[in-house]
Amino acid sequence: MAGSGRDRAVPRRRMAAIAAAMASLQLLALPAGAADADDDDAPAQTYPNIYLDLRTSYGRTPAGVLSIGFSSPTLAVLSRLRELAALPPLQVPTLPASQSAELDVPLTIDVNDRVSLYGGFSATTSNGGSGWSSVDITSWNVGVQADLYRQDGGSLPSLTLQTTLTRPVPSGPLATTSLNTVLEASYAFDADETRGVLAGVQFTTTAIDADRAEIHPNTVGWLGGYYQWDSNWKLTGRAGLQSFGGAELLRFTPIAPFTQPILRIDLDQMDDNDNRLFGITAQVSWTPKPAYQLTVRTPLYLSSK
Repeated sequence: MAGSGRDRAVPRRRMAAIAAAMASLQLLALPAGAADADDDDAPAQTYPNIYLDLRTSYGRTPAGVLSIGFSSPTLAVLSRLRELAALPPLQVPTLPASQSAELDVPLTIDVNDRVSLYGGFSATTSNGGSGWSSVDITSWNVGVQADLYRQDGGSLPSLTLQTTLTRPVPSGPLATTSLNTVLEASYAFDADETRGVLAGVQFTTTAIDADRAEIHPNTVGWLGGYYQWDSNWKLTGRAGLQSFGGAELLRFTPIAPFTQPILRIDLDQMDDNDNRLFGITAQVSWTPKPAYQLTVRTPLYLSSK
């Protein structure tokens, strides 16, 4: 806790000439020294942060379950459904234990200090016991993250909302549409917001394009805290409960619902403007057997403020 714009088709030389002429007329109309004063008072030009928020993940999931956890369900659900489709018709209808690796490439634009937009794709490979599959682009995602309220030294906590829509590529008989929504409150104990506590909830719904198949909602609630050192290394911990409603997937044995603990630890290197330079996330979710996920974040900044 990624979009791009297109240039308008404008005759640039003509527009530049018109703009230059208008600027000249304005300078002639100003009193002497007024132009210099305006230049001194004018704020510096700022641009939004634009970066590829590269995330590389590795996960292990026990047999017979879907593990969604804190993240968007790309890794957990889409690769598992691809494993289901690959099973031969006469095989025992149950989900095998699985390993998965994913590269998530969302192009992120920090529109301002409060709102970020992102959109991109994910490439995955999985191993359900018969060897690793080929690395393919398996989904696209779009989303928004916004600070609904900033504490800024006040008595009320900051409130952040993040929503991500995920869809597989290409669409198939077990294609899904997932909507992942996170609402988190953060209360800082100091003005620099280097230490504080967290509380949040995540709600994930997944619709599947198949008859007699359904994945029920997943909800995660947590409490946590964070601490940032003078070196700009930041440690964040979250612990809570995950409640998954289960699933019915065609001819396969129904996946039982569960409510079990979940734990996530983040270690991030930040810059002086609180931009992430590097991050690593470890997650353990009991399903009821433990499922593991390790994620490395290496943002590639294309521009910055």
